[in-house]
Amino acid sequence: MKSVAVIGASLAGLYTARALRAEGFDGRLVIVGDEHHRPYDRPPLSKDFLTGTTGQDPLALTDAEETAELDAEWLLGTRATGLDTAAGAVLLDHGRPLTTDGVVLATGAGPRRLPGPAPAGTHTLRTLDDARALRADLTRGPVRVVVIGAGFIGAEVASSCAALGHDVTVVEAAPLPLLPQLGEQMARLCTALHAAHGVTLLTGTGVAGLHGAGADPRVTSVELADGRHLPADVVVVGIGVRPHTDWLASSTLPLDDGVVCDAGCVTALPNVVAVGDVARVAGVRAEHWTSATEQATVAARNLLAGRTVTTHQALPYFWSDQYGVRLQFAGRRGPHDTPRILEGSPDDRSFLACYERDGRTTAVLALNRPRPFMRHRRELARAAQPL
Repeated sequence: MKSVAVIGASLAGLYTARALRAEGFDGRLVIVGDEHHRPYDRPPLSKDFLTGTTGQDPLALTDAEETAELDAEWLLGTRATGLDTAAGAVLLDHGRPLTTDGVVLATGAGPRRLPGPAPAGTHTLRTLDDARALRADLTRGPVRVVVIGAGFIGAEVASSCAALGHDVTVVEAAPLPLLPQLGEQMARLCTALHAAHGVTLLTGTGVAGLHGAGADPRVTSVELADGRHLPADVVVVGIGVRPHTDWLASSTLPLDDGVVCDAGCVTALPNVVAVGDVARVAGVRAEHWTSATEQATVAARNLLAGRTVTTHQALPYFWSDQYGVRLQFAGRRGPHDTPRILEGSPDDRSFLACYERDGRTTAVLALNRPRPFMRHRRELARAAQPL
């Protein structure tokens, strides 16, 4: 293999490019990104960057020295529009072909949007430019913020806005925030976190639409599905993401809520692999930082081998920082697994809990208990490895 194109100047794309070099690939390496920025760390966008306690420079995932060592061609501000598998080329905007022997798909995912018009003052938060625009709106003075969606992004944005002194309301369609991830008992603790910091949480209702006023309409209210209207100066929509696969629709690759891959991140074509939020690996698409970085080495090795020689078997893991609390979760919780407190107390917002099924631990959850959590996470990972 003499050339590889990495489509997506993302965390997953950068880590795969690094892994290719580490595996000995010394050919042409091209990294294509639709943003004008080099790869950066996204988790701080909803936290330290949004509150202004950190700037753009600390977000960078690579410095000048490492960029030089990577010896890649960077095509930033460039969008991939198609994959011509017969010709062995990636089609770029304006019809430019990029001929390559191997392809890494790392285009990530984009935020889902509400149907209907989005007046000025309506935001999603996925990119650095998104975060800049939202931060600018939050510096206009105390504003009424409505966050739609109480998932990780929604909760972190609500936490940041509350810390900045804004009036914050969170709207969640489910009965409890993070219910699918944590289960009912532990999800109730997230409800208490919002309330303890003066954030209004409205659950069990969706959003009918956004309303604006003025010649250049700016958002003034959020209409709920039950007919209520919430006054709003700023709205943040955090209702999930969808993988960036539209540009692959005319290719021969199977797509199903992501690019379909085997357990080694290899697609139906052995010279095309997928990593990160866009990859559906062995039936699972994981939208977490750790998954993106762990898949990179596996994908690079298999791409260079031309077949699946290793697989990705890491234990699912995610974390979230909200209201001064670090929430960490690892494992595969089933809908009927029972949580049990191992140490600490939920009342103190510092505890370690495990989820159990038939006397076996399936997952572990911690609030502000990083050291014991990591120990239990390692034990859980060892137990999950095949003998």
